[in-house]
Amino acid sequence: MKLSIQLHLAGLSLSNTVRILERFGVERARSTVHNWVHKADLQPNSGRNPDQVAVDETVIRLNDEQYWLYAAVDPESNELLHTQLEPTRTKVIASSFIAELREKHNVDDAVFLVDGDKALNYACQRHDLDFRYERHGNRNSVERVFREIKRRTSSFSNSFSNAYAETADEWLRSFAFAWNQLI
Repeated sequence: MKLSIQLHLAGLSLSNTVRILERFGVERARSTVHNWVHKADLQPNSGRNPDQVAVDETVIRLNDEQYWLYAAVDPESNELLHTQLEPTRTKVIASSFIAELREKHNVDDAVFLVDGDKALNYACQRHDLDFRYERHGNRNSVERVFREIKRRTSSFSNSFSNAYAETADEWLRSFAFAWNQLI
C-alpha cells in the first residue's frame, strides 16, 4: 500500500503503479490504488517559518468546470506550504487562503511575493502582511509547482477527469506532501 502511494505521488500513473505492484506479485486494481492515495490523508507539515512566501493562483479543470488553485511556496526550500482549491476567484477567497496559511505556518514576518493579482494583494493588505510585486525571481518557485501539477494532469487534458472537487483537493494535499518529501 505504502509503495503504491509513493509511486503514484512520485509521478507514475495509476496503470504504471499497478504494473510495478504486479512485478512484486501484488495484483490490485487502479481504483484500489486511487482509493489508498485519497484515504491516506497526507498533508504538508505545519509550523514552517519562511522568510519569504511566493503566492499565486492558477486555473485547474475538473471535468468541464474551471476551478482556481491557490498555492503558497517557500522559495528558499521550494516546499509547498498550502493549497486551496476554489470554484471561483475573489478577494474574500484569497483572504481566506491567506488566513488558513497563517494558521498553519508562522508567516506573519515573511515577505509575500505576489504577481499583479489584485485579490492576493488585497488579502495581504487585509492581513497586514508585508508583500511586494515580483514577476520573476523567487516567485518562480510557485510557478514550478504549478507546472508540475499541470504536467501530472496533462494526460487528462490538464484536468481531473471524472473527479469531484473534494477528490481533487485531497489529491492536491497528497501531492503537496509528496512534493515536499522529494525536494
